[in-house]
Amino acid sequence: MTGGRATPNPLRAYAAVTAAYWAFMLSDGALRMLVLLHFNSLGFTPLQLAWLFLLYEMAGIGTNLAAGWLAARFGLAATLYGGLALQIAALAALAQLDPGWGVAASVAFVMAVQGVSGVAKDLAKMSSKSAVKLLAPAGDGGLFRWVAVLTGSKNAVKGLGFFLGAALLATAGFEPAVWTMAGVLAAILAAVILFLPAGLPGRVKPDEAWGGWRSTDARVNRLSLARMFLFGARDVWFVVGIPVYFQAVLSDGTAEGRREAFFLIGSFLALWIIAYGAVQAAAPRLLGAKGQPEAAVVDKAILWSGLLVPIPFLLAAAALAAGGPSLGLTAALVGGLLLFGFVFAINSSVHSYLILAFGSTERITRDVGFYYMANAAGRLLGTLLSGLSYQTGGLPLCLATAGAMAAASWLAARRLRGT
Repeated sequence: MTGGRATPNPLRAYAAVTAAYWAFMLSDGALRMLVLLHFNSLGFTPLQLAWLFLLYEMAGIGTNLAAGWLAARFGLAATLYGGLALQIAALAALAQLDPGWGVAASVAFVMAVQGVSGVAKDLAKMSSKSAVKLLAPAGDGGLFRWVAVLTGSKNAVKGLGFFLGAALLATAGFEPAVWTMAGVLAAILAAVILFLPAGLPGRVKPDEAWGGWRSTDARVNRLSLARMFLFGARDVWFVVGIPVYFQAVLSDGTAEGRREAFFLIGSFLALWIIAYGAVQAAAPRLLGAKGQPEAAVVDKAILWSGLLVPIPFLLAAAALAAGGPSLGLTAALVGGLLLFGFVFAINSSVHSYLILAFGSTERITRDVGFYYMANAAGRLLGTLLSGLSYQTGGLPLCLATAGAMAAASWLAARRLRGT
């Protein structure tokens, strides 16, 4: 019993939570592509493009701290509904963007809307991940399998969203695409409210203090640090650097050329995210982690963190040697970034398991919220450095910065062995 209501069937609740999370991440991926490609085609600089996403990531830091407390007070269903509703509001607001506004006004407005979307995303993420901890079967690797399926499938759906956003922008235009997504997400929210089983767990004692958001477990804190640098390493090239480079290579400057570039860039990023999600979902099997003790999984986290480090440095060296855009460099980037995605996905999946394994059932929403606060901080740092490094030193500096972040993640992961 939870709060006087019967605990729902675990599989049914898990399916409902997963479906809601899928719908949200589809819109989240599409929105990111719409904003990035639309404003890049309007002539925004890499640093200006990075600014568009900064408040989105900043909002995630505060939201993850508050979300754990809110879920503890009001339940995971309430925070999940809140995330979906805020995303609908953000999309409706973005549709009001006036093409006649100047750069400063446009950047400020889109930053504010993206901030609301960032709050929405992290409410939905924290709710879904915490629900898995509370619903997953105990023993025999059940928790690792359930979280791997949720995280992997979520990223596959988000990858589809990247392609959907680029396709909608190329075929329907910016405003119709935004309204279409808002309408579909509103229908999904109504369905989730109707079909999510009553009694989804998550509430704790109402007198629990706000100050309890900080984790008292050194393992959670060290894992959170490794997570911050891991996602910084991805977003340094993912957010601005590679999309801007590909658009410069693929587009001839004409309207038709821009549309073709939108499809190709959206397709590559979608493929990257979908493949990343598939590897995440398969991680327990790939690692042979079923039934392994926690210490063995920690060792795998350290090993795979180290394997990620050389990849961006080698790509940076290739970009520097090429001296500029070329077919050979572009092919090397595609192959290298897919390899980066494979190793990154293993790291991410192991982290997602360990935070739930480390966290206590009594304060799981707080520990997960703190962990994803660090995740958001890494994305914020990566987003800022993506625009700054690309504008300052081009693709070589952008990729080298990603390598430095990966090295920092490995050093932080090594400290897990000493806990």
